[in-house]
Amino acid sequence: MKDVIKINSRTAVNKNGIEAYKSYTAKKVAIAICSIIIMIILSIIAINAGSTNIRFNEIFRAIIGQGTEVSNIVVLHIRLPRIIAAIVAGAGLSVSGCVMQNNLRNPLASPSTLGISNAAAFGANLAIIIFGAGSFRSLGADAVIINNPYIVTLSAFTLSMTAAFVILLLAKLRSFSPQSIILAGVALGSLFSAGTTLIQYFADDVQVAAAVFWTFGDLGRVSWNEVIIMAVVIGIALIYFMLKRWDYNALDSGEESAKSLGVNVERVRFGGMFVSSLITSVAVAFLGIIGFIGLISPQIVRRIIGGDHRFLIPISAITGSIILLFADTLARTIIAPVILPVGAITSFLGAPLFLYLLLRGHNRK
Repeated sequence: MKDVIKINSRTAVNKNGIEAYKSYTAKKVAIAICSIIIMIILSIIAINAGSTNIRFNEIFRAIIGQGTEVSNIVVLHIRLPRIIAAIVAGAGLSVSGCVMQNNLRNPLASPSTLGISNAAAFGANLAIIIFGAGSFRSLGADAVIINNPYIVTLSAFTLSMTAAFVILLLAKLRSFSPQSIILAGVALGSLFSAGTTLIQYFADDVQVAAAVFWTFGDLGRVSWNEVIIMAVVIGIALIYFMLKRWDYNALDSGEESAKSLGVNVERVRFGGMFVSSLITSVAVAFLGIIGFIGLISPQIVRRIIGGDHRFLIPISAITGSIILLFADTLARTIIAPVILPVGAITSFLGAPLFLYLLLRGHNRK
């Protein structure tokens, strides 16, 4: 009789466990679906926002290739690439921050932690001021232009990847701890910032203005070619991160626990940091410096759904897309027709929100 009671209680416990797991998974999937719906609604609002008034039916006709010449130019060549770039870059920057925070076991880690953004800014300054890629065109609002964006992009990408390789090589050869990797990134970022200051000190006013203009971060500078390159790189990176989701979950329990579960911690960390650095380098090289997405987005999602990387990675990607898309739409419309730098908007929105989350977390303790 006692054996029957024990078997029944075990069965009841197993059923409760299965139901709890199903409920846990269903909540995460529901949040992911709601996030996708919000992103789609925001995309529809963004494609209709701007100084040129275009009706929804004209937007739809332009998308299927039956629009007027004006609607085709505005929708297909200006607004749509911008919106897709916001979705792709926001996802990439957010996911890279999510993986860096896991790999470095530091909630403040982000794509700028390793000095990658500073290195990209140094590379852009080098191209604009030393190689002459910035110039003066007229006395209008667009007086300062980047007349050779490919040199600027290539230089920014090369320097940012160089910074990433130096830090990862040091970490590999000297077996740096996560804390040492962050300190090395801070030191390298400071070095590139000093180099940027020195280059700008000896430049003329127009060159300095062009270099500062590049660092603002602007989604309007991309064409379909840049969007496709970013989408391919970030898409492959997302697949890689999802394949490593169980390793990241194991790392959350500590290095020793992860090693006891058979995870090669050094290899997982090196791969995660390399792919995160690659995403950041590509996004910064094409769009300029866009701060706070990689820091704030994973933190928001982690507080809502927890640290399970099976859901944390994809929902962080969607949240990053929403934040950047919202910031860019706000930048284009708040004082239209003037377009504000999207990097300033993300920092302006992200800093108070991050402080609020920190205070809320502190009060809970």
